[in-house]
Amino acid sequence: MSFPRNSSSLRDRRRASPYRGLAPVRPAGLRPRGLPPAGSGPAGLRGGAGRPAWPPRSLPRRILASCARLRKLDWILLAAVLALGLVGTLLVWSATQPSLLQAGADPRAYLKKQLLNIGLGLILMLAVSTLDYRQLRLLAPIGYGLSCLGLVVVLTPLGSVVNGAHSWISLPGGFQLEPSEYAKLSIVVVAAMILGELRPGDDRPRMRAVMAAVACSAVPLILVVLQPDLGVTILMMTMLAGLVVLSGIRLRWLAALAAAGGAGAVAAVNLHLLKSYQLSRLTSFMNPSADPRGTGYSAAQSKIAIGSGGLLGHGLFHGPLTAGNFVPEQHTDFIFSVAGEELGFAGAAVIIALLAVVFLRALRIAAQADDQFGMLVAAGIAIWFAVQSFVNIGMTIGIMPVTGLPLPFVSYGGSAMFADMIAIGMLQAVHRHLSIFS
Repeated sequence: MSFPRNSSSLRDRRRASPYRGLAPVRPAGLRPRGLPPAGSGPAGLRGGAGRPAWPPRSLPRRILASCARLRKLDWILLAAVLALGLVGTLLVWSATQPSLLQAGADPRAYLKKQLLNIGLGLILMLAVSTLDYRQLRLLAPIGYGLSCLGLVVVLTPLGSVVNGAHSWISLPGGFQLEPSEYAKLSIVVVAAMILGELRPGDDRPRMRAVMAAVACSAVPLILVVLQPDLGVTILMMTMLAGLVVLSGIRLRWLAALAAAGGAGAVAAVNLHLLKSYQLSRLTSFMNPSADPRGTGYSAAQSKIAIGSGGLLGHGLFHGPLTAGNFVPEQHTDFIFSVAGEELGFAGAAVIIALLAVVFLRALRIAAQADDQFGMLVAAGIAIWFAVQSFVNIGMTIGIMPVTGLPLPFVSYGGSAMFADMIAIGMLQAVHRHLSIFS
């Protein structure tokens, strides 16, 4: 049998073939995934053996199909967040029950509010996680504007003063809103959006983009300084610095920005921009015995409570210092002291391990992101949670000054819980995009 040696002979044979122009036939039993079985068709047609075509799927399958996006979530990250929320709810209940009983109020009031905060936070997290994370670019200016507007409102008579800072907006029903929590989100997304826009041929942002990111972040930073809230200011500056470093700018530009930041910190001290109570907290941190009954009281009592817990603690609702309310703000800023006293070293280590899981999963999502914007969003959130956790735990054990930053997912608070859950939703959105296109 001889074969044609040139292409013209092949074309002649194709033209002569009686099957020219017909669709290819697939062998019996093989069909593309997702297509209906052979013999089925649109409504009104009949399949094999007289059965109706396109049989309706069962309700569980339809539910799973509608929740296909949620099946792409990082369940390890979600499990760690839920575990932290559960432990935090129990600690908040234990920290607030004795004082509420003495006041004749509902001993489960803070428990119910914290459960409501977690429930609403989960709804926000799931809503954000179903978005394509690239849509955050479109929402970033809106969130940035709303957060700055909220920071302006707290400086007006509509804002309320708590612990010397104009950080809250009072709402009907006894609720309060803290705009600075959402300003953290806006800084992460806006800075990532600016630093992630690379020109063709560039592998790192230009100095103009870096300055634009710094300028946009300076607006909420200045508004937070005017409140004043030293802890949130330090956290925002650390987040911005981390994003600039991870964006890949040149070392000489980084050195120049670091020098400018150091000069700004020195100027803040020399120009007496810090309030007296903030200076007192720093002084108490440097010399804890200077004012043990004043500004150093909270840190001293917290260390006593944690030290008394030992290895396994006194048990939930059985901490003597917690029941006596010796540690101020023990359900918010100093919630870790309740964990150390009632759950001991073992329980405190579990909380730290869960926070480490959240941090490591965020870093993993950042390392596998498809573009620089996704990488910077995930990395910025990782920096946020890591620095805030370190500062909060550090101030309860005396290695960091008291700044008023809550412990993520554990401390009581609606605004903080909502902002933290939205950040987790952003991480899930970046991760879900990886799962689809990997």
